[in-house]
Amino acid sequence: MAGAIASRMSFSSLKRKQPKTFTVRIVTMDAEMEFNCEMKWKGKDLFDLVCRTLGLRETWFFGLQYTIKDTVAWLKMDKKVLDHDVSKEEPVTFHFLAKFYPENAEEELVQEITQHLFFLQVKKQILDEKIYCPPEASVLLASYAVQAKYGDYDPSVHKRGFLAQEELLPKRVINLYQMTPEMWEERITAWYAEHRGRARDEAEMEYLKIAQDLEMYGVNYFAIRNKKGTELLLGVDALGLHIYDPENRLTPKISFPWNEIRNISYSDKEFTIKPLDKKIDVFKFNSSKLRVNKLILQLCIGNHDLFMRRRKADSLEVQQMKAQAREEKARKQMERQRLAREKQMREEAERTRDELERRLLQMKEEATMANEALMRSEETADLLAEKAQITEEEAKLLAQKAAEAEQEMQRIKATAIRTEEEKRLMEQKVLEAEVLALKMAEESERRAKEADQLKQDLQEAREAERRAKQKLLEIATKPTYPPMNPIPAPLPPDIPSFNLIGDSLSFDFKDTDMKRLSMEIEKEKVEYLEKSKHLQEQLNELKTEIEALKLKERETALDILHNENSDRGGTSSKHNTIKKLTLQSAKSRVAFFEEL
Repeated sequence: MAGAIASRMSFSSLKRKQPKTFTVRIVTMDAEMEFNCEMKWKGKDLFDLVCRTLGLRETWFFGLQYTIKDTVAWLKMDKKVLDHDVSKEEPVTFHFLAKFYPENAEEELVQEITQHLFFLQVKKQILDEKIYCPPEASVLLASYAVQAKYGDYDPSVHKRGFLAQEELLPKRVINLYQMTPEMWEERITAWYAEHRGRARDEAEMEYLKIAQDLEMYGVNYFAIRNKKGTELLLGVDALGLHIYDPENRLTPKISFPWNEIRNISYSDKEFTIKPLDKKIDVFKFNSSKLRVNKLILQLCIGNHDLFMRRRKADSLEVQQMKAQAREEKARKQMERQRLAREKQMREEAERTRDELERRLLQMKEEATMANEALMRSEETADLLAEKAQITEEEAKLLAQKAAEAEQEMQRIKATAIRTEEEKRLMEQKVLEAEVLALKMAEESERRAKEADQLKQDLQEAREAERRAKQKLLEIATKPTYPPMNPIPAPLPPDIPSFNLIGDSLSFDFKDTDMKRLSMEIEKEKVEYLEKSKHLQEQLNELKTEIEALKLKERETALDILHNENSDRGGTSSKHNTIKKLTLQSAKSRVAFFEEL
């Protein structure tokens, strides 16, 4: 009895000790996940769980986003999840998104999962027109998106209409031109075909390299007012703070890079920026809501930290990830080369097999024709022999009749006819008999000649039969086709074993492999420069080609601004544009901001 009571008490104490949980739904760009979280968990606990589940190590770019009264907010790492102003109805939903953007995607994004998540997010922002993209660049980006999804272009598989259900271009671009979906598909496919050989991660990186130079890429915009009450836009991105006209989100009026800013703070709705140069006065602006100021400060701190971090030596963790990524890239490249060689050998073997099968089929057809010719020759010979026999018999019969006629003529001549009438009649009969005998002799001679001709034809037929048999024998004794070298089955690649916690990574390459890889990388650099020039020419050609189909009345304000920038020669990169805006002193830029 006492044991049963103790057992019940132990069970109830264990039951009380079980932590309370709530359900959280995490929405990424291509999946949804649900987790049971403890009530005491902080934002970092949930964020780390999501990153571990995704296999993501470059965590500093990402965050968990939610919405408060039409305002975007991000989960704070040091605050309990349920202490945030989120709906308490389960499951509590957060969006796992990139919060901060790299300056150079190719150099900073190391993991393939990081690149993929950025690719999906930037692609969606372009299609949703949160990032302005000119029409010709939209077509190019669409071609890389198709390469990432479908792999290499194959005309036998990717037939007309295979992109009909894909969302590849912003609706603004589609509506701007008098072009059918088939015409857009034709232009996208033309570029898609040129991307042959690029793996999914390579195509996605090319997409990001082009997208990162778009003016609105990675910029978070906020409505602000300066001291004079002028309505402006504040842009926060990886390079610094930028001030925009509300009607022009493409080109900032002034910019302040992060290395010129010493301190950022806010009080209520007023935001204060302290320049690095203490001789320069601080400048202030006001936002619409206190919650917006909190978000601005979060983005400023995070972008500033990453800006300074990029300009320092990589941490040990980043060095390990980059080394692992380089080795993995080298391994994949070597694997792709091996597969390409095997594919080439397989295609050559298939071509050889097809050729041998064609030759074998041709030989079979020749043998069939020879057999048919032989059968025809045998039938002809039999017919000729039978006809010769009949002719010979007819000749014998005619000769016999001729002899009988000759005997009859002799008998008639020997018979004496007394009367003149009988004599005359007899002479007439003799004459007729002589004519008949002459005809019989001529017919006999003709039949004899025909018999000789038939014998000659029979001899020629038998000669043709002999030649046909000889040819059939030659075909039958020909060799079939040489034995094909079997294609070795692809061996499973040797997957290196990586120790992510240790100080070193184990993956061995031969010196010759690394030298060859280095030479290929140098070659790729030269090819990339040539391709960039070729790419710009293609973009200009496409722009000129579709210009005649443009509906001017459907141009948006951003289309007009972009065209004006292009007409003024504004084809420089985004970084160069920001650099030009910072040529003036920080003091003059602050004064300019105050006077806007």
